[in-house]
Amino acid sequence: MSLSEQIHSDMVEAMRSGHALQLGVLRMVKTAIKNKEVEIGETLSDEAVESVLNTQVKQRRDSATQFRKGGRDELAEKEEAEIGFIERYLPAPATEDEIREAIAAAIAETGAESMKQMGAVMKATMTGLTGKTVDGGRVSGLVREALGGR
Repeated sequence: MSLSEQIHSDMVEAMRSGHALQLGVLRMVKTAIKNKEVEIGETLSDEAVESVLNTQVKQRRDSATQFRKGGRDELAEKEEAEIGFIERYLPAPATEDEIREAIAAAIAETGAESMKQMGAVMKATMTGLTGKTVDGGRVSGLVREALGGR
């Protein structure tokens, strides 16, 4: 069963069981997937669906941060609960050690010696972390740290 089919199946189950929050999240996710399919004109692969899901998680994290800054903790908590539902469909997140190993391998592969090569190191690092859920901002900070000493 594809990831998109699994989301649809879980959405139907949420309807039957009356889980309103989960149903709402899955409907939004399904709509985002459908919009992307219409945009590119074809059915999405599981990797493309994961990309859409990562975008949904990032948007909700940004919203939760803004809600917390605005003193709206109840809305931030709702966004964080939605993140929890979406992350169930994503691969396991990369650990700090896995990210650092990928960065070290990327630096060795690219021969980077300064911040000028950060783009190449980021690209190689993200390629090395394929199949894992990764926060690009976190990776960027660790790459800066690794290249800062060079």
